[in-house]
Amino acid sequence: MFPASRYTCKAHRCIRALVTLQKDPSAPQLYSSIHRRTCSSASTTRITTHYTIHPRDKDARWEGMEMERFADEADVVIVGGGPAGLSAAIRLKQLANEQEKELRVCLVEKAPQLGAHTLSGACLEPRALIELFPDWKERGAPLHTPVTEDVFSIFTEKHRIPVPILPGLPMQNHGNYIVRLGNLVRWLGEQAEELGVEIYPGYAAAEVLFHEDGSVKGIATNDVGIAKDGSPKDTFERGMELHAKVTVFGEGCHGHLAKQLYKQFNLRENCEPQTYAIGLKELWMIDEKKWKPGRTEHSVGWPLDRHTYGGSFLYHLNEGEPLVALGFVVGLDYSNPYLSPFREFQRWKHHPFIAATLEGGQRIAYGARALNEGGFQCIPKLTFPGGLLIGCSPGFMNVPKIKGTHTAMKSGILAAEAIFPKVTAENLDSETAGLHIPEYSDNLENSSVWKELHAVRNIRPSFHNYFGLYGGMVYTGIFYWILRGKEPWTLKHRGLDANQLKPAKDCKPIEYPKPDGKISFDLLSSVALSGTNHEGDQPPHLTLKDDRIPVEKNLAIYDGPEQRFCPAGVYEYVPVETGDGMRLQINAQNCVHCKTCDIKDPSQNINWVVPEGGGGPAYNGM
Repeated sequence: MFPASRYTCKAHRCIRALVTLQKDPSAPQLYSSIHRRTCSSASTTRITTHYTIHPRDKDARWEGMEMERFADEADVVIVGGGPAGLSAAIRLKQLANEQEKELRVCLVEKAPQLGAHTLSGACLEPRALIELFPDWKERGAPLHTPVTEDVFSIFTEKHRIPVPILPGLPMQNHGNYIVRLGNLVRWLGEQAEELGVEIYPGYAAAEVLFHEDGSVKGIATNDVGIAKDGSPKDTFERGMELHAKVTVFGEGCHGHLAKQLYKQFNLRENCEPQTYAIGLKELWMIDEKKWKPGRTEHSVGWPLDRHTYGGSFLYHLNEGEPLVALGFVVGLDYSNPYLSPFREFQRWKHHPFIAATLEGGQRIAYGARALNEGGFQCIPKLTFPGGLLIGCSPGFMNVPKIKGTHTAMKSGILAAEAIFPKVTAENLDSETAGLHIPEYSDNLENSSVWKELHAVRNIRPSFHNYFGLYGGMVYTGIFYWILRGKEPWTLKHRGLDANQLKPAKDCKPIEYPKPDGKISFDLLSSVALSGTNHEGDQPPHLTLKDDRIPVEKNLAIYDGPEQRFCPAGVYEYVPVETGDGMRLQINAQNCVHCKTCDIKDPSQNINWVVPEGGGGPAYNGM
């Protein structure tokens, strides 16, 4: 994996073992209550066996195990192979090559291949891509579908109210491209490798490393060869350490390492808590007579009530086949614990305006991912000694546009341009072992990203009013379209999404129609289309701080909302084997890495950590 001159023969054996253990995704093994797992909340069995909850130094089974890790060094280490991380890597190597300087840039990505964990709508503003590669067309970038038509609607249960998209409104997409973001990420990876970036897919960054002075030293990849009960297997191997002058964290929305850094460096001291949504997406092959390449359709309204933030998209791709990408977004600040984002999505497809496109078609892919919706008010401090945050990890999504790829890429470019002069300086005097790059924050605040997010800062929180959706639309029309966000006030969000659920006794259960198997589908058949798979004999990576809380609080007060907000059937409450009562069952192999559970759990008891590298969904151009 790394140049032979930089590590020992024993490290070679470690890497070979890691590679051997990283299996290619096979047919996904999905679990439900019919397939009882041992990671349950029965009184004699722990649900959580992960070492982050049950330390190994207190476990007799780990006595005498070799726990030394082998280390390698780079100038810059980047965590996350998405648009932001790859843009940072590309720009760093472009600068190094232009100035003929040696610069080692290493990028680690938990997915088995670049793009396999990438999911987005996506309608792309190409500004940042043009900045990176002005000749992107000649290089063969997979942008095949320029937007030719925009349609926006308010849905009632049976009807559609068309809404004109006036020039300057966020939903206008003239000049943008409908893309399959996973394909674009793979292409960016190819460009990065040509420039000399070292990319290591299938290696999940599991831990932040620190120097003695408290600055970030780098990251460690996850250990492999640990059994489901938390004991070491014969194949156990420690992960590798990657040290760097600067470590760039671009994990995507709600990164688990970023969560640690927020606490370690108090990065969220002067911003609001982040607020999120869950986005669910499918790819369909439709009747060619209904195919309108370049058309984008967005809607708000039904099936959500006016106080539940959300909406939909349906994009007609132009890639040689009659493909459409469609999805549904639900703000995770909803209050009714009976709401199921997945089932709202399936119900939405039966609206006459949507069903007319899908009838006679075939669904070919499914996936889900959380997305940041807090915007300007929720941006944390971005730099700290030894590292910085880029992309959707801190959250640069323009919510009314439903776009964050261009801002994520721009943040990666700006980070690279701030890092490069520091890491290549010959006589740099640094107060800490890990370099601090405050210039990145300064550059970002003077960039198009900051200006764009500031202009739309009030649109998302404006929906928190008596009229809900409709009041927010009026606010957008007056204060954004006319004043372009120059109003002298900044509205606030409601607070943590986890705190917004009402007790089940105060809410009305939602009756969802049964799926028809033609337009709407059940959950497990949907997850099967995501290609999701994990090594079965490993500790569940959905960890609980306290195994008792799901039944005692979440089920008792909120009727077990995790079994509804999870879009992959990971959480189920099933009868205990003996006596009366229920227990929580975690079907960790189903997890599509959306992070919704970590965000929405009303007890904040769930902590998502990385599984063995290579596990998770196997998206193909999502």
